[in-house]
Amino acid sequence: MRTALLLLLLLAIAAVPGSLVPQRSSDPNGVTQYFNDNPRLAPILDSLQMFDVYTSAWFSAVYLLLFVSLIGCIIPRTKHHFEALRARPPRTPVRLSRLAGYTEREVPEGADAEAAIADAAKRLKGMGYRVERYDVQGEPSVSAERGYLRETGNLVFHTALLGVLVTVAIGGGFGFAGQRVVVEGQSFVNTLAAFDSFNPGRFFDDRQLQPFRLSLEGLDAVYETQNPNAIGQPTDFTARVTIEDQSGEASEQVVKVNEPLVTHGTNIYLLGNGYAPTITVRDADGEVVFTDSVPFLPQDANLTSIGVVKVPDGLPEQLGMVGFFYPTQDVLDTGAFTSTYPDLVYPVLTLNVWEGDLGIDGGTPRSVYTLDPSGMTQLTGGATGVDSLQLMPGETADLPGGRGSVTFEDASGGAAADGDFSHSVKRFASFDVHHDPTQTWVLAFAILILAGLLTSLFVPRRRMWVKAATRRDGRVVLEYAGLARGEDPGLEEAVASLADEHAGPVPAAVADSAAAETPDDSSKPTT
Repeated sequence: MRTALLLLLLLAIAAVPGSLVPQRSSDPNGVTQYFNDNPRLAPILDSLQMFDVYTSAWFSAVYLLLFVSLIGCIIPRTKHHFEALRARPPRTPVRLSRLAGYTEREVPEGADAEAAIADAAKRLKGMGYRVERYDVQGEPSVSAERGYLRETGNLVFHTALLGVLVTVAIGGGFGFAGQRVVVEGQSFVNTLAAFDSFNPGRFFDDRQLQPFRLSLEGLDAVYETQNPNAIGQPTDFTARVTIEDQSGEASEQVVKVNEPLVTHGTNIYLLGNGYAPTITVRDADGEVVFTDSVPFLPQDANLTSIGVVKVPDGLPEQLGMVGFFYPTQDVLDTGAFTSTYPDLVYPVLTLNVWEGDLGIDGGTPRSVYTLDPSGMTQLTGGATGVDSLQLMPGETADLPGGRGSVTFEDASGGAAADGDFSHSVKRFASFDVHHDPTQTWVLAFAILILAGLLTSLFVPRRRMWVKAATRRDGRVVLEYAGLARGEDPGLEEAVASLADEHAGPVPAAVADSAAAETPDDSSKPTT
């Protein structure tokens, strides 16, 4: 048991790194960004499997050791518990006066000792005790015991904990988690090739993917505007989606933070969101060579965002652009741009342009969120002496050297011309599509864990005895006493209550006499 508790604590500690650095299973883009921001530290952490904590060798070792330890804890305790359930309550002690709550009562008038003990046994049995009659040195008695449900709850708790470990392992083996960024007005089909990143379980089969289409109709964001100490803090995000099955039947649904959408055997979570400016690039003849809504990754709470545009074809040379998007643009004292509010009040897009080899023709995978400028020539910004392109929704800027033009499209259809930018830029939502075939089992075991824990904490295990004792003067009195198996603050009260119900309360004169005969400890001499 101590080993299991130690391993459980160690498992909790081992899980901490998973919340300190991004994990490939849930935030692959965050891992990529971490490598870009920490080029020296990231490879070291990767060698220690810090980006795959929950599937790492060291985490799995603790997990498996805990699994084995729990089995070694449960089996012998279950065997011992069943033996205790089949055993008779222990014999009545000779001297009950040494036990907790000891009290005496006169045998009820008109009853003999045997009848009184039989009545006590009946009462105890009705209270849920297992009872057994004994004769102690010729004196009849009854021994009673209850509270085995406490140990049963303890075993249920540990067995259910083991069940959670098993079902989580099975769910991880047969489940999957995939991430996809969807821009407003675009769709995602639940196929393997459609995911931006996909993390299958060891036993996953792509035939498990149920076909459906998710279309993002809109993403509504609500920001704090009344509290001056929290202006711009998000209060709600709602993704309005349409789910269409293979038969063509469609239904409108919503996905909110901490309120996933359950459909087609998967849970769809809203992980994040941001802006996706629609950018169009034309060549020198005015022909469109690129147009798309490009997700820009937020960098701060006010959604200052960075994005990359790659134009591989249609121009004399491949073109790459690194852009900064400011939903509510302002200028710092240093002259640098920043965003002071996350909603679209005064949106501005700036672009630095590079020309050359994008590095995508060699077949080497490249992130759509980064641009490798090695081997490329910078045309705007930096040391070029040419200002970065600066655009608002609906505006167009010329590329240097007559190469063409770039347009920041107005997604509102022209409303931005009147100063209303509220819908001038599309938003994107990042969804996590998660499938776990053991969710119901995990819930059931979690309920059993809670029920077993509460039972083991609040059900007292105790023993009670009632004995008919003969005094030297020939009187027969009934002795009552109890014994706690663990913490049981209500034991003495339970013994007194049984005595009062069985033989009646102590007469007032007797109680006063007993109190008078009790010596006053304060009068004792001290040394």
